[in-house]
Amino acid sequence: MNKDVAHDANVAHDFSRAMVTVADLHLQRGARPILTGVNLTVARGELVAIMGPSGSGKTTILRAIAGLERFDAGRISVDGVELDGGAAIPGSTLRDLRRKVGMVFQFHCLFEHLAAIDNVCLAPVHAHGVSRPDALRRALDLMTAFGVEHRAHALPRQLSGGEAQRVAIARALAVDPPVLLMDEPTASLDPERRVELGKLLKGLLRQNRTLIVATHDEDFARECATRILRVRDGVAV
Repeated sequence: MNKDVAHDANVAHDFSRAMVTVADLHLQRGARPILTGVNLTVARGELVAIMGPSGSGKTTILRAIAGLERFDAGRISVDGVELDGGAAIPGSTLRDLRRKVGMVFQFHCLFEHLAAIDNVCLAPVHAHGVSRPDALRRALDLMTAFGVEHRAHALPRQLSGGEAQRVAIARALAVDPPVLLMDEPTASLDPERRVELGKLLKGLLRQNRTLIVATHDEDFARECATRILRVRDGVAV
């Protein structure tokens, strides 16, 4: 079965049932259009891969869903939290969104001066008011599930690429969001680590999480994704 999926910009989107819905998303930087009408609907328990050449807008779509990139027009809904184009995101909406979405960046973006477990605890303690003992227990449980509990007190520079990525995933899941976004997750991994990542992500799907992954890796996408969306010149094709 061909997993490539084209989404019609004129389709009626059901914001009440989908876990993530992106409708007619437009975004430009200066005079340059980046996204010119992207549509995407993702159900709970799906892993959708967003593919396309460099500069096509894959990462920008993820950043818009995560509330990290303001967009000019369109609408995004994440498990009932709604973002409208052209408007600043209210603080209360942004706080709600942070509980719904975790993001793993391409270069992990761990804080270099903090041990791995402290990176994982950061958002629960400082953004969501979780007590440090409770955050530490959650962090250690996640790191154990991902096989990096023995690196809990290592600094990011002491971690391998695969270890750093697993810590970054644990950090993204520290407040138990139902949606996980990942940007180029296989970029720094050797073939063995790519296989391990695939198993980890399939485990997250069995937990009924929703994953959206921007990637250049065709083999990884076809192995792990339930659907593939291709973006070219700012639109879904």
